[in-house]
Amino acid sequence: MRKMILGVALASSALATPAFAKDKAWYVEADAGAMIVEDLENLRGAGQTGILDTRTGYDFGGIVGYDFGGFRLESEVGYRRAKAESFNNGPNTFDRAIDGGASALSFMVNGLLDFGPDDGLQGFVGGGVGVSRTKIEVATPVALTNINDSDTGFAWQALAGVRAPLSNSVDVGLKYRFFNQNNVDIINAAGTNARTRFRSHSLLGTLTFNFGGVEPVEEVAPPPPPPPPPPPPPPPPPPPPAVVCNKGPYIVFFDWDKSDITPEAATILDNAVTAYGNCASVPIMLAGYADRSGTPKYNQALSERRNVSVRSYLTSHGIPDGSITSQAFGENNPRVPTADGVRELQNRRVEITYGPGSGM
Repeated sequence: MRKMILGVALASSALATPAFAKDKAWYVEADAGAMIVEDLENLRGAGQTGILDTRTGYDFGGIVGYDFGGFRLESEVGYRRAKAESFNNGPNTFDRAIDGGASALSFMVNGLLDFGPDDGLQGFVGGGVGVSRTKIEVATPVALTNINDSDTGFAWQALAGVRAPLSNSVDVGLKYRFFNQNNVDIINAAGTNARTRFRSHSLLGTLTFNFGGVEPVEEVAPPPPPPPPPPPPPPPPPPPPAVVCNKGPYIVFFDWDKSDITPEAATILDNAVTAYGNCASVPIMLAGYADRSGTPKYNQALSERRNVSVRSYLTSHGIPDGSITSQAFGENNPRVPTADGVRELQNRRVEITYGPGSGM
């Protein structure tokens, strides 16, 4: 059964192709399933027969992890137990006249590699290290062969499995676990020191809840504007207009998750610099915004970076830095109201206005 479980899990993982999973997302996971424990030997001490055979047991645990995208790191607490089936102490083999079993409480740190698309069947392989406390109990009619002791030591495990999404935040899966704790030192009822090991093979069902990692809605390009009407005949030349200060606002837009000045934005900023020459060195206000495709905290910082980019452009074209003030509004005050997580070009902007109290 050990070879069958391991083969199914590894083959399922190998069928998938490498891909990044839910990037930069926390998750919690619950595992539960059946377990087979390999025979525990040398329970009467070195050179003496002492073999405990157990029934099929259970294995369950809880996990808190973080998905970096293609690689996951997680902390795990697990408990597994199997009841005694028989005990061979050399002269006798006790079958029905036996009580007890073997169990292990473990605390592990795991590293996992993911393979496959996030929106379909996904495989993973990995392992973990940690500490485990193994307890062995044997109660037979021969009192001196009885055991009731435990030992704590280093443990490691190998993991493989598959998982598939039920929704954007919930995954279900199947996991194989090989668990090992060597050098389990115990003392039996006769006072004899014995050393054994605890090895188990588990097939587990998994239920995972992901926090974050929801993909933003794909941005839809707006339809092209209608063609302009034909120009009217030119009027007679008007008298020269009086010079006025065009206070704006001048609005520049940004690519998604960017603070770089685009060629289109540079054209608008050039117009704003030209108009500033007619405004007698009035104060300038920058108001930065972001759409709702990220978290509020991230969008606040992104709108601040966009203000910095516009300020740098203006000062590099002769406008004094002391004349410029700025305020970042994050995803507040959208030009186009949207649901959370939606990309919207009209909301990724910086508004530039001239004059006292501008932009507030």
